[in-house]
Amino acid sequence: MQHGPAVRRRKLGAELRTLRAQAGLTSGEAARLVGWHQSKVSRMETGTSGSKPADVRLLLDAYGVTDERLRELMLDLAGAGGGGGRDHWWHAYRGVLPPAYRDFISLEAQASAMRTLETSVVPGLLQTAEYARAVTSAAVGGVEEEQLDTLVEVRLARQDVLRAQPPLELNAVLDEAVLRREVGGPEVMARQLGRLAEAARLPQVRLQILPFSAGAHIGVTGPFVIFSFSRTSDLDVVVLDHLTSSLYLERKEDLQAYTEAFNALRAHALSPEDSSDFLAATADGA
Repeated sequence: MQHGPAVRRRKLGAELRTLRAQAGLTSGEAARLVGWHQSKVSRMETGTSGSKPADVRLLLDAYGVTDERLRELMLDLAGAGGGGGRDHWWHAYRGVLPPAYRDFISLEAQASAMRTLETSVVPGLLQTAEYARAVTSAAVGGVEEEQLDTLVEVRLARQDVLRAQPPLELNAVLDEAVLRREVGGPEVMARQLGRLAEAARLPQVRLQILPFSAGAHIGVTGPFVIFSFSRTSDLDVVVLDHLTSSLYLERKEDLQAYTEAFNALRAHALSPEDSSDFLAATADGA
């Protein structure tokens, strides 16, 4: 299991190492060119430490890299230009959030678009506070009340990406089971269905329901998230959640497989308009 930022550090390091070799330089020679110690170049190339965009620019200049698309990719890997100016607010919760969850929030904050299949619960970005509390309490188990309050606070803070400028574009396919599972009791669920109906009307949200009548589908293997980034598809990543950790997939063949799977799910799901009607009917019957 790999953490998202760690994957990006290693990818950036490998690219820097390749560019240095293409420039015909040793790590010591590269370090002398930019006025560093050799160990700093080595740490950047192995991904053992983070790389500042300014440091990456220095190396790119030293290696004679003029290809603008390549430079943008390298700087994106170093964290430049991502997230639409959103700050790293989740750092304040380091003592509460596990690394895998912080990694997920980091990707979510920096992404320009998110495609998600949910088979059991409402996506975190669309949860009400009381629904989030019920889900978190069940998922974590035995957590103290104060920590539960903090986790719900984080869940709600994540939703700011939908109100940012520019906002995250959310494309969600929800299995009908998400609407039928009574989380937190009938009143909580009724308000959550109302929240989904409101979200479905937002221009940055595309919500589709996959009804039981659609039968077996490729999504029965489990939920997943695909994050996309505005400047280049080379940074797109698939996230699969497990009980104790998350798996990040960045290989092109994995991205292609999950993209095709999501497109197939959209084709089997109700249209956004019919999904809104389905939501309303479900809420009326709740």
